Amino acid sequence: MNKEKCVSLAQAREKIDGVDQAIIELLAQRQFYVDQAVRFKNSVQDVQSPERVDQVIANVRAKAKEQGVNEDAVEKMYRDLIQHFIQRELKELRP
Repeated sequence: MNKEKCVSLAQAREKIDGVDQAIIELLAQRQFYVDQAVRFKNSVQDVQSPERVDQVIANVRAKAKEQGVNEDAVEKMYRDLIQHFIQRELKELRP
């Protein structure tokens, strides 16, 4: 990841906007793969998969810690994201 010191507020905002664009692109990519995964799931339990949720949360908390990012904030965002994708998958599973 390329980080550089900013020399102005405008430059910092420009960099933030670029990061936001990258995050949106990555979320779209994640959604694409979630949509692929649901094809291999046969039940509500397969979709909700609490053990997988726990695994993802543990993984992102560890990565947040490595990067010096607040682990609780990352967990909250991921729990919201996962819940959104679970609801999306359930709609696909039960049209």
